[in-house]
Amino acid sequence: MPEFLYGHWAVIEAIRSERRQLNALMIHERAEKRGTVGEAMTMAEERKLPIQRVQRRILDDLANSGNHQGLVLRVGPYPYCDLEDILSLAARRGEKPFILLLDLLKDPQNVGSLIRVSDAVGVHGIIIQERRSVAVTPAVVNASSGAVEHIQVAQVTNLVNAMKQLKQEDIWLVGLDVGANIPPLDKTDLNMALGLVMGSEGEGLRRLVRDTCDLLLTLPMRGEVGSLNVATAGAIALYRAWSARGWEGWAHA
Repeated sequence: MPEFLYGHWAVIEAIRSERRQLNALMIHERAEKRGTVGEAMTMAEERKLPIQRVQRRILDDLANSGNHQGLVLRVGPYPYCDLEDILSLAARRGEKPFILLLDLLKDPQNVGSLIRVSDAVGVHGIIIQERRSVAVTPAVVNASSGAVEHIQVAQVTNLVNAMKQLKQEDIWLVGLDVGANIPPLDKTDLNMALGLVMGSEGEGLRRLVRDTCDLLLTLPMRGEVGSLNVATAGAIALYRAWSARGWEGWAHA
């Protein structure tokens, strides 16, 4: 089944990455060839991708009323990878594995935001569970500003089993949690082969996921509210881990 990506950056990055089958670019019937719309049209022309001018109501329907900004791209399914692909990328770069694991996150905005940060800090791949979790949908692609089209995502049947497989590869699994007697994030050296595990919105880490982690850390806070949005907390932890690696790969960013 084809998918319909929407929004300037989601469309542009999907065309640029060329990881999916690209079928057609649809633009508003009165759109001018300038700005990001013009950039998308030029990229489509260079790849001999059909460009179709359509009415706004058609774009609205294809984007499921999302903010399409006058651009929709018809593509094939998202190309999920395997755990081995993520580990192979780390090996090719000569870097310690740096992986993000998401435990049943359901909000496309949160998942997209975490994917965008993961791409920014050089994460080698992201692992999500197939059932009861958000997949890489057009809404997630849009929320990630197209970053998910450049990063590897593995969709696994069972997250705990995937964690156990990573432990066999000598990867430390660090869960971000809240509660008493949990060491603060800033007191632990994260310069290691790392799998950072983030819990779902409202519920946090499931018990089996928490028990499978090698280490639990928390974000120190001094305010009255005792927790942060998962996307915000994850972004802080991801940048902390990258900083611990000495901003590894910065010269290539």
